[in-house]
Amino acid sequence: MSCNYPFHRASIFLFVALYLNSTAANDVVARNCEIFAAKDPNVHLDFCLRSLAAAPASDMADLYELGAISIELIGRNATSTRRYIERLLKKNKKKKNPSLDSYVRPRLSDCRELYSDVKATVRDAAADYASKRYEEVNVKLSSVMDAVTTCEDGFKEMDGGVSPLTKRNDDAFELTAIALCILNMRP
Repeated sequence: MSCNYPFHRASIFLFVALYLNSTAANDVVARNCEIFAAKDPNVHLDFCLRSLAAAPASDMADLYELGAISIELIGRNATSTRRYIERLLKKNKKKKNPSLDSYVRPRLSDCRELYSDVKATVRDAAADYASKRYEEVNVKLSSVMDAVTTCEDGFKEMDGGVSPLTKRNDDAFELTAIALCILNMRP
């Protein structure tokens, strides 16, 4: 006895087509992240893959769209980091530790201002990117890298100074490096 399922072949074809399309789309992220990591020592393959793949639109994105996604990720990082700094400042104020307060609080306040500027700069960079004003985007993203580096360096001014923002600053720096790699690969 033969089982005859009229949609069986169509279902298999559809599954294979969707799988290949999904694989090809994920290959765009993987292939570009490999290129970025090879070209820029500030981009690590695993971070690039995790960051871009976490954005839902990346699975079907082309290089231009990955650029917009990467700029959006920088903006999200900046918003999250600024909120985190606000929480640290409130927590630090409640503890009333004079030695910690005299060292950490001014640096956190500086970083809060820097990240406020980063948020505005990224918003402008996204608008410039959408308008294909790539030189302006390059300048703005480079200033984001400078800001997060300045934030991190502020904690290194005192011997033994430890930044509570190192991971977040590093992430912002690397996300920006990814965006700049994409920007420099455009036709």
